[in-house]
Amino acid sequence: MTKRKSAGGESPPPASLGLQGDLFGVPAAPPRVVASPKKTPPPPPPVDADGTGLLGPLEGVPAAPPKPERVVLSVGDLTRQLKQTLESRFARVLVRGEVTGFRGANARGHWYFSLKDPMASIDAKVWASLAGRMRFALRDGMEVVAEGSVDLYEPQGRYSLIVNRLEPVGEGALALAFEQLKARLASEGLIGDRRVRPPRPLPFLPQRIGVVTSRTGAALQDFLRVLHSRNPRLSVLLADARVQGEGSAPEVARAIARLARTDVDVIVVTRGGGSVEDLWTFNEEVVARAIFASPVPVVSAIGHEIDFTISDFVADWRAPTPSAAAERLAPVLADLELSLATQAGRLRRAMERRVLELREYQGQLASQLEDPRRMLNHQRLHLSEQVEAMMRVLRPAVRERRESLRALAERLQRSRPQARLGEQRAHLLKLAMRLSEAARAGVASRQATLSAARLGLERASPVALVSKERARLAAHQARLRALQQGTLADAQRRFQRLEGRLDAMSPLKVMSRGYSVVFRQRDGGVVRSAADVEVGERLGIKLAANGARTLGGCEEVEATVTAVKGPVDC
Repeated sequence: MTKRKSAGGESPPPASLGLQGDLFGVPAAPPRVVASPKKTPPPPPPVDADGTGLLGPLEGVPAAPPKPERVVLSVGDLTRQLKQTLESRFARVLVRGEVTGFRGANARGHWYFSLKDPMASIDAKVWASLAGRMRFALRDGMEVVAEGSVDLYEPQGRYSLIVNRLEPVGEGALALAFEQLKARLASEGLIGDRRVRPPRPLPFLPQRIGVVTSRTGAALQDFLRVLHSRNPRLSVLLADARVQGEGSAPEVARAIARLARTDVDVIVVTRGGGSVEDLWTFNEEVVARAIFASPVPVVSAIGHEIDFTISDFVADWRAPTPSAAAERLAPVLADLELSLATQAGRLRRAMERRVLELREYQGQLASQLEDPRRMLNHQRLHLSEQVEAMMRVLRPAVRERRESLRALAERLQRSRPQARLGEQRAHLLKLAMRLSEAARAGVASRQATLSAARLGLERASPVALVSKERARLAAHQARLRALQQGTLADAQRRFQRLEGRLDAMSPLKVMSRGYSVVFRQRDGGVVRSAADVEVGERLGIKLAANGARTLGGCEEVEATVTAVKGPVDC
């Protein structure tokens, strides 16, 4: 700030000094006057504090100003005045500086950082509502221009800049956001040379084409006009979505996802030309990820040929215009029919040539083939000769085998194995009978032994003894139970008699008929005669009222002995 000098060459005192003098009751120092080389005026006559001279009041001399009143402000009042001054004075400012101390969004989504230059630093705050709409990523060292207002936080007395708009210096926010998103998608493999999935080929003749655009836009009309002019038989499925403005990017992403779940063969994302802001919907990350996640190929036809968006890099094929996308996806129907007719003629002529070639080859093979009847007769004659030769060899061998078989049959007849078999069968029956008799005898012997053992076991069995002892035990238990009950009854009767006698002998019983027990307060002894007390001694008199069962439950009356008399007739 340039300071304006006074006529004497010195700057006037700043306003802050005057304000400080007002706050603390100390008047500001008057400006110092520099002596001039010119003629010095004569000094004024001496003046008292009240403005009068030593010899009396001077005419024309003003009286001294009154002493200012001392004003003391609290910290809160001072801070409040500063807050009102700052916020009203700097309601909208543009600040340029370097970002420092940025650590990303906090738990609530707010941004806190500082803006600095070589001279000073100021705290800056970006609320979550604005931070979520930032199109570029903030980082330390970035030079930005911030628009906002100055705010003073009273509890700490610190002022900061509340940012309402933020843009980088030297490049637009949209361009920076475009490059940052492009670099991030390239690092993840969605675009670029290290793309995870290579671009998919487009179908030559799609059965149905999905289109994502606004139904009222000119891009849709251009696309349909070119498409149907080339091939009117192609089917188009439109997913209407806003392609410009706030909230249009999620609509485009949802439209791509809906078309991907249908039977379309290819999806065209298109819109007409416009400014960078108009085309920014297709630079959003949500649209790029929706295109990459589509299971069918995606064509990006955004704007004009010179317009490039993130969707162009992620899509499987980029069309410079909507019309170019229609030309790529729709071959001309007349050209297809002409090509099909040409191919059909060529195929027909090729088949005819092939049939003629096969017929000639068949004739050549037929000329080389002999008459099968002649070969069959020849083979039949050879077979009959072989059969006759075989019979000549087999007849002597069969005759020899028959003779050998007859000799063996005669030997077998002479051996008569039926007789030997009968003898063995008789011996076997005899052995079986002996075995059966021995088994029956053994079983009978075992049964007799078992019966004797069972009889002895029954004689020695403790069952009868156990039953007898159980009967004795039951009798003893009954007698014991009767004795216990009799003893208990006798004890109860004896207890009741003793209780009655004790109750009759109880002093409480006597006291309940109007008598009392007198105790000395000093030692708790029972007073049995007048000699046990003295005049002036304190006594306690217990009365058995309301059916008291113990002395502790009796009523007690305190009394003082006033006189002691001799024995008299009661």
